[in-house]
Amino acid sequence: MGTNRIEVPLAMREDRLGDQFETFTDIVKILRIHCPWDREQTNESIAHLIIEESYEALEAIQKKDDKEFAKELGDLLLHIVMHSVMAEERGAFGLLDVMKLIQEKIVFRHPHVFRDVNVSGQDEVVQNWEALKKLEGKKSTLDGVPFAMPSLLRAERIQHKASKVGFDWDDKKEVWKKVEEELLELKEAALAGDSEKAKEELGDLLFSIVNAARFDKIVAEEALQFTNSKFIRRFKFIEESAAQAGRDMKDMSLAEMDALWDEAKLLERNDILPIT
Repeated sequence: MGTNRIEVPLAMREDRLGDQFETFTDIVKILRIHCPWDREQTNESIAHLIIEESYEALEAIQKKDDKEFAKELGDLLLHIVMHSVMAEERGAFGLLDVMKLIQEKIVFRHPHVFRDVNVSGQDEVVQNWEALKKLEGKKSTLDGVPFAMPSLLRAERIQHKASKVGFDWDDKKEVWKKVEEELLELKEAALAGDSEKAKEELGDLLFSIVNAARFDKIVAEEALQFTNSKFIRRFKFIEESAAQAGRDMKDMSLAEMDALWDEAKLLERNDILPIT
């Protein structure tokens, strides 16, 4: 039995951004009509994929892989257009509304660019940005920090926003004093066997460490991702080394595995073990 082939809409011969964007939007609309999977999706059913695609784009940035980065940005664009098309189908808003709203927001929040407002530097730009958000209806300085963000990143954003209205430490030594204080409280709760208290104190410790990292312009989320990748890299080296020796890791002693771990560290320092 034959199938009905849908013609792909072609952009105009000139490779202009507007033409390509219109073509891309038309393709998404065709998918919503003719693809069984795409037709069944809703804004809710594919909401989680926005986060997944964002992380894949972030990974491409960290790897400095521009070819992959371009692809991942395309995936993000697909979701923006798809969500807008689905919203338009149910009469909520369309892609044109999305573009108008972000344009209005950008112009409104950059009076130093689009209006006669003078600023002394980027710190004043940020202060004005927060003040303008209040005019848009934000009741709190901390409004707009999504709950679904990774916890370390969310903690950094909360602290950053609070610091812009003066709620911050003046001295880095005080920041580290707070870290040490929270570590001691966690240790005391854990040794006392108070799991609920230990959970609370662990959260306080992590929050204070994020704060200390922020003072040194370190994004804690990125630092932990780097360490996660480092652990995976070294652990895989142990697995591969064990397999090459005909060994099962379960039968190896911790000392043997530690020796291979140290070997992986040495290979990293000598740029022999790939950093991925």
